[in-house]
Amino acid sequence: MSVDHNAAGPAGEPADQEQRRAELAESLRAVRARIDAACAAAGRGPGEVRLVAVTKTFPASDAALLTDLGMTDLAENRDQEAGPKAAEVAALRPEAPARWHMVGRLQRNKARSVVRWAHEVQSVDSPRLAEALAKAVRNAQDRGETSGPLDVLIQASLDSPDEAERRGGCPLPDLPALADLIARSGEQLRLRGVMAVAPLGQDPEPAFARLAEAHARVRRDHPDATELSAGMSGDLEQAVAHGSTCVRVGTALLGGRRLASP
Repeated sequence: MSVDHNAAGPAGEPADQEQRRAELAESLRAVRARIDAACAAAGRGPGEVRLVAVTKTFPASDAALLTDLGMTDLAENRDQEAGPKAAEVAALRPEAPARWHMVGRLQRNKARSVVRWAHEVQSVDSPRLAEALAKAVRNAQDRGETSGPLDVLIQASLDSPDEAERRGGCPLPDLPALADLIARSGEQLRLRGVMAVAPLGQDPEPAFARLAEAHARVRRDHPDATELSAGMSGDLEQAVAHGSTCVRVGTALLGGRRLASP
């Protein structure tokens, strides 16, 4: 028997959207249970760890359904996909308090575009990028498009030098200097903390331990930089054990990658 994917579901949505909502609700429940268990194992409260849904390559309709399920923090890794998607979600759910994060490697020439949609950039890895973002925010403030600073995290590299060249990230010894530069940006950038991605093909535990130590050094000079964004679908438990306050989850929430809406 054929299935009518346009048939209305019990909430007045197409049946396929009702099915997708149910899938996302179950995935969200499972991920939150993992976070709660990881926090309990680490002797931490579950409210200490924020969940950010990484919606890259998924359609705006999925992001909108996640907001229906109580998600407020959504992340993208490509500016050219994120801007239109954020606008589409705003049109689909105008009352949803969505907060968008840029978590991918960012080129300086995209700074002006990113500040139009991102509430937080988690991938600042060089002085030149920080300066480009500060300039873009200052220009947006002058045009009356925004009034406050942009929240930023420094992306720390946990990779070998060769791999860091490809994946981005600030070397751990250079974090304090970059943190100082961002803090001096005044009204344009607000330093929230440090972000990192575990090395590929390695046990993440030693890397997350080094990250926690580096973050502690940054916080000694910048006490408000409390965010430690680490841990994804495959390693969030290890990240929480080493103090992560923000896990960025895509696959475990949304499934295997697929094409985003045009």
